[in-house]
Amino acid sequence: MSNSADRLIYLPLGGAGEIGMNAYVYGYGPQGAERLIVVDLGVTFPDMDGTPGVDLILPDIAWLKERKAQIEGIFITHAHEDHVGAIGHYWEDLGAPVYARPFTAAIARRKLEEHGHPEGVVKVVGSYPEQITCGPLTVSYVPISHSIPESAGLVIDSPDGRVLHTGDFKIDLTPGVGEPFDEDLWQEISRPGIKALVCDSTNVFSPEPGRSEATIREPITELMKEATGMVVATTFASNISRLKTLAIAAQDAGRSVCLLGRAMRRMVETATEVGILTGFPTTVSPEDALNIPRENLMLLVTGSQGERRAASAQLANGNYLGIKLKEGDTFLFSSKTIPGNERGVIRIMNQLSELGVDIVDDSGTKYHVSGHANRPDIVRMHEVTQPQIVVPMHGEHRHLREHVKLANAHGRTGIVAVNGMMIDLSGNAPKVTEYIDTGRTYLDGSTHVGQFDGVIRDRIRMALNGHVIITLIVDENDEPLGEPWVETNGLAEIGNSNAALVEVIEEDLSQFLHRADDKTLADDDKLEKELKTIARRTCQSEIGKKPEVMVIVSRLG
Repeated sequence: MSNSADRLIYLPLGGAGEIGMNAYVYGYGPQGAERLIVVDLGVTFPDMDGTPGVDLILPDIAWLKERKAQIEGIFITHAHEDHVGAIGHYWEDLGAPVYARPFTAAIARRKLEEHGHPEGVVKVVGSYPEQITCGPLTVSYVPISHSIPESAGLVIDSPDGRVLHTGDFKIDLTPGVGEPFDEDLWQEISRPGIKALVCDSTNVFSPEPGRSEATIREPITELMKEATGMVVATTFASNISRLKTLAIAAQDAGRSVCLLGRAMRRMVETATEVGILTGFPTTVSPEDALNIPRENLMLLVTGSQGERRAASAQLANGNYLGIKLKEGDTFLFSSKTIPGNERGVIRIMNQLSELGVDIVDDSGTKYHVSGHANRPDIVRMHEVTQPQIVVPMHGEHRHLREHVKLANAHGRTGIVAVNGMMIDLSGNAPKVTEYIDTGRTYLDGSTHVGQFDGVIRDRIRMALNGHVIITLIVDENDEPLGEPWVETNGLAEIGNSNAALVEVIEEDLSQFLHRADDKTLADDDKLEKELKTIARRTCQSEIGKKPEVMVIVSRLG
């Protein structure tokens, strides 16, 4: 029996109002003292426009860190980076045991080892009806089909009812690798009654039912048979089922398979080790590939999202491990471009085109199927589980809102819950109970930088406007010793007056110093402010830019 003072809460810290960086919290107990579980700790990836120089973007878990003693466990639903990528960075801050199915556990364990965390942190668990007890909550893993093996939803039981967290899913009865969608199993776990379905929203705008992985093997095989030169195919390294589809299609077309890219080799090795990938064709090394006729070779490479250092980009640049693309070769993008990555992908496509390579992408949907449920499949999940409440997750705001409309249209209660919005699921209708400050944490080199710390903002300003350094030496009598000197970065050398920009700035600064009063010359803050203002004003006049300015005042005596 639940105590009326206790409550059942759901709090997204990442992945709700965006696609990527998933991090969700469930809890049960008295307000402020709930026992908590964390579902997924993922990352998202930076771009040069908004986050230049950043290596990874992580969810802000300050709220969780303050409640470390209340966390009972961390549950990883599957091994995609946007669900498991932050586990190594954050485990020490949270300290709770990590639970995962065998393949996901192997990936999570590697990430923890890379950060020097102890062995034994990751607990391998079986699937439903096996349960993990976390204080007042019990959790079971329910197999579900997705674009990576051993994906799972979660059954979260509380004294106030059962919650289903779908994780990322699609309805695929023939996924190739991984378990098919088992409707009978999902009906069985829904029979006691579902308080809330927290559900994937990624493809809520896609009107056609999702297609199975099995439907693309034949078209890909035909493509490889018809291609006259070498075939290169790229997809997500984690999409083991697609890797197998591509490799078997190559084998059926009489081509040897060569894996290029560390992430791809690691995924195939891990999936083989834990026994979920079987029947994968024997591969050849990059060295051996050089001796195979082009028409008998297929390269399976990383870099489907335009990553600059991945194998696809290296090949587009002309050479990777001695392998070169030529006119008449075919390059297949067997993946969907994630919004925001279009520029990088198009850059690689144009480089490939310049080499005479024929490019085939997913625009015709012939050679790629999504790993997420389309609109009719989301409706089917609602019908199978019959939830009292629908809480959309894993989507941008427009996806979440559309998902709620979809639930309402079928007579169900829904609520848009974005990152930082704590939902109380205890009553008969969901309600927002608190707003938590959330944001992003940047991995910048080897340090974590807050979204609002100013580091990235300053970097963007320097990139947009250039940089000026002013150095001035002042003697013990507060008199300038010689003239100021100026260095610039990222600015035109000659301005509108047809003189060197550095010399014009130095002249304007010298004139100011000659007329500055003693009070200004004795005050570093006032002096720095005036010098910055003059330098920016001069640059605006000379080159139409107001750069970032650094002033170094050195005082003698």
